[in-house]
Amino acid sequence: MDDLVDRLRAAGSVFAEDEARLLDEAAGTPAELESMARRRMDGEPLQQILGWAEFCGLRIRVEPGVFLPRHRTEFLVEKAIGLGRRGDVAVDLCCGSGAIGVAVAVGLGGVDLHAADLDPAAVRCAGVNVDEVGGRVYLGDLYEPLPRSLRGRVDLLLVNAPYVPTGEIHLMPREARLHEEPVTLDGGADGLDLQRRVIAGAPSWLAPGGRVLVETSDRQAEATMELMTKAGLRVTLATSAELMATVAIGVRSKMAPDGG
Repeated sequence: MDDLVDRLRAAGSVFAEDEARLLDEAAGTPAELESMARRRMDGEPLQQILGWAEFCGLRIRVEPGVFLPRHRTEFLVEKAIGLGRRGDVAVDLCCGSGAIGVAVAVGLGGVDLHAADLDPAAVRCAGVNVDEVGGRVYLGDLYEPLPRSLRGRVDLLLVNAPYVPTGEIHLMPREARLHEEPVTLDGGADGLDLQRRVIAGAPSWLAPGGRVLVETSDRQAEATMELMTKAGLRVTLATSAELMATVAIGVRSKMAPDGG
């Protein structure tokens, strides 16, 4: 183990002791441990090697190429749990592994969970996770694959859509650039392409008093909030210095008519 820790540290691992322990626990044989260690030293994300990521105290299944849940996104989950209630209708758009929806369902003690993603690999992965909390996953572009019966009934719309500007993807950590699909990172020229579409469609899917929670960056927060205001939503901004996280929250008026 000492040798493995030294090798991982030399390869750039900041948490070499923890990673060595997790790899050792996951490996069935010394040969498998060596293979997993080499993958890690070559820069493959630890979560993909293990097949799971820790998120909000849960083990979330992950697969190669599927967007890995980030700890900063736990702040969005925290805000959703604080605003929601058991039994709410919750939708996780651009769901990736389904981590956000699953964590909210667990935190609230059960919700009517629906998740959607454009990537078939993500939908397969999320299907395993979401099934654990009795939810359903759909393959398609944003709202398109969701059941029409959900229109005007969503209490919590959970969104961590890609928001990295195209020109800044090359600045991201090597693990993300090489081991996550560009479609899971690229938010267009200003990073807001998907947010525009999600927020514009939100009022027609939200129940009266329903909320859309969108992870964004501190630099993009004002623009995200403006999109919500233009969509007719009441807007607040929540930030966490500890997690370096920013979440814009839009609320549909309880008196508003159904959107089109």
